[in-house]
Amino acid sequence: EPDPAVCSRCRRAQLRLCLERLKGLVPLGAAAGRHTTLSLLTRARLHIQKLEDQERRALHQIEQLQREQRHLQRQLEKLGMERVRIDSIGSSLSSERSDSDRGES
Repeated sequence: EPDPAVCSRCRRAQLRLCLERLKGLVPLGAAAGRHTTLSLLTRARLHIQKLEDQERRALHQIEQLQREQRHLQRQLEKLGMERVRIDSIGSSLSSERSDSDRGES
């Protein structure tokens, strides 16, 4: 049967290790000296909230850019169709001219 004191020491050691890792991940600012567990966890929570806000803004911007891209794509397709129509009108006009040119000679 495991010794409860040993298990407790292992848990505390694991907690210290996790807190040290957390310090490496969370920007601590000017007061990067000694932090209490509570202050470190509070900073971590605020940092996570900030990252979530940035992610929400980035996703919103991506959606806006995708809408704009679809709009521009539709405009480009419309312009392409108009150009084909204009080209076909131009080619039919030039073929009519060449027919009349042949008739005059």
